[in-house]
Amino acid sequence: MRNRQDIVKKCVIQPKRAEKLAGRRSGGGFTDKGKENDMSKIAFVFPGQGAQYTGMAKDFYEKYAVSREVFESASKASGLDVKALCFEENDRLNITEYTQIAMLTAEIAILRAVEEAGIRSQVNAGLSLGEYGALVASGVMKEEDAFTVVRKRGIFMQEAYPTGGAMSAVLGTDAELIEKICNETQGIVSIANYNCPGQIVITGEETAVAAAGEALKSAGARRVIPLKVSGPFHCELLKGAGEKLGQELENVEIQPFTVPYVTNVTAQYVTGPEQVKELLVSQVSSSVRWQQCVEQMIDDGVDTFIEIGPGKTLTGFLKKINRNVKALHVEKTEDLDEVRKECL
Repeated sequence: MRNRQDIVKKCVIQPKRAEKLAGRRSGGGFTDKGKENDMSKIAFVFPGQGAQYTGMAKDFYEKYAVSREVFESASKASGLDVKALCFEENDRLNITEYTQIAMLTAEIAILRAVEEAGIRSQVNAGLSLGEYGALVASGVMKEEDAFTVVRKRGIFMQEAYPTGGAMSAVLGTDAELIEKICNETQGIVSIANYNCPGQIVITGEETAVAAAGEALKSAGARRVIPLKVSGPFHCELLKGAGEKLGQELENVEIQPFTVPYVTNVTAQYVTGPEQVKELLVSQVSSSVRWQQCVEQMIDDGVDTFIEIGPGKTLTGFLKKINRNVKALHVEKTEDLDEVRKECL
């Protein structure tokens, strides 16, 4: 596999190029009705696992045929009863190998209703698992392929490091200090997520994460909160899972882009279809540069972010990254009605 510098070099798209790509999309700067929406440049953003709950997207399933079709597609691709997984109380929803397919299904079910309402984005992005929602929204991956891959991704990540790993949220200190302490701590510990100013997640071996957490508190971090997770995601301990994912991706055909998207690995625009798989493999064991992704989109003129999926996690992050942009979310059918009023 080529080194990260090669990936960055070939995957970066400059803002003017992003404008051209966005303009190809039906509704790029316009709604389907042809009405110019010259006040907003819209980004769809998709959350990662952790926001799941029983009943997510159920109202969309009941109201919209396009959403029901998504659940049927996900069940067929995964071999699971995804409707039951999402809507009925069960002990699997919070297990990674099931969480990921459930979350992605809910996100795409809501996305299809948003698209049917005539709302269009000019760029897309997603946090961790949510990047697959962005890939589908950008036309990069067919939804049935995304469901097949994500089902396997969840299994590979669940199996990669079943015991001895940990993750903690670090609040109230800067990234440079966290990076420094992680580098100085014995064992494997690194930054998993750059979520927003004042909130960064560290990941790695349980003993190393605990030691880094104590050192960070001594250095002035306001709080260090251990997270209830089933593995040390987004660190080098998951490289094996990424390699298995790469083998699974060999069977997937990457589609021509209809809308640009920003990748977690580099926080840059991606244009080359040939680089998508490599970035998805790297993403499993690389830091999620979410704050930087958002800042990149804002620098490119995005002023309206619509979070699509369960919860309001990304909306909360966005308000801490930049309060001057509009943060909307679609989690319930009534949210879609409100967003239509804002965007159409």
